[in-house]
Amino acid sequence: MADQTSLDWDKVKTFAGLMTNDLGAALQGALSYIGDRLGIFQALARSGPVTTSELAANTGLNERYLREWLGAMTAAKYLDYDPASARYSMPPEHAMVLADENSPFYMGGFMQMVVPEVAMAPKLMESFRTGRGVPQSDYPAEVFEAIERSSAPMYRHSLLRKWLPAMPQVVECLSNGGEALDVGCGSGRAVIAIAGAFPKAHVHGYDAHAGSIERARTNAKAAGVSERVSFEVVDCTRLPAERFDFISVFDVVHDSVNPAALLKSIRGALKPSGTCLMVEVNASNHVEDNINPMGRMMYAASTLYCMTVSLAHDGAGLGALMGEAKARELVHDAGFGRFQRLPVKDAFSALYELRP
Repeated sequence: MADQTSLDWDKVKTFAGLMTNDLGAALQGALSYIGDRLGIFQALARSGPVTTSELAANTGLNERYLREWLGAMTAAKYLDYDPASARYSMPPEHAMVLADENSPFYMGGFMQMVVPEVAMAPKLMESFRTGRGVPQSDYPAEVFEAIERSSAPMYRHSLLRKWLPAMPQVVECLSNGGEALDVGCGSGRAVIAIAGAFPKAHVHGYDAHAGSIERARTNAKAAGVSERVSFEVVDCTRLPAERFDFISVFDVVHDSVNPAALLKSIRGALKPSGTCLMVEVNASNHVEDNINPMGRMMYAASTLYCMTVSLAHDGAGLGALMGEAKARELVHDAGFGRFQRLPVKDAFSALYELRP
């Protein structure tokens, strides 16, 4: 412990204020989860300014609980409050983030992720002692639903409008009926988006997580493309040789137990003229470059899920913030002849085009 006579007490007070803010944000996460799961954010976006009793009538929820919840949301500056009319309102700009599932800025999936992932902390404490990890099978199904929702805006707004057009040869190939594979497809949203945009293409999704494959099949049926896509539980480190014209891998390599074997398998599964799109978190592998809100969120998410599910199987445990240098190294070692970062601006994602 430091000698208190040498302390900068203004610095102590400043940091105590920062800590108070962070503790409030952590608890706010639980209330945001409730607001998302109970549809309170959506009700506020629809209603315009409301009193607590009006919101209770609109939602069928208890007025007293809503009153306290609204106070927290107002203090956090999620909502506006008019003391004269005692009405709460959600700015339309905030609704784009909190309530509109079709918005490119929607973060409902991340809000849903908070409670089930934080609930894994007791198991992670043991991992801190042993160095082992927490396997995917220990996580509740809600985590995978939240992952699906958090990635949906990416597939809905970026994949078809920005990312694929940056690779004209891929668009041409898929338009002409090429064979495509999404590695680590999760709930199938990328596969469904590609199949919808390129009706001649043959699109497949492989994932080692059986629960996600079940969700993917259900989602494909709901989207009306189940006859044109296929989903299988597959060990993606053992892909068929030279079968695919296009392979995508979205935020999967850093989670992988054996990223070197995964990329080598992807390299072997591409046709000689094929292309792989590897998407990873737009972050640095240097801590000093990640001292920002994005870095704070992703280091936490990586500790609570990404890194530990890899370490659970004696994996590499790269973590979500492996950065471009590590990506380039892995791709080179896998035998790819080309690694190019695509000139697509995205706050969250870094896009790498790989070719044999």
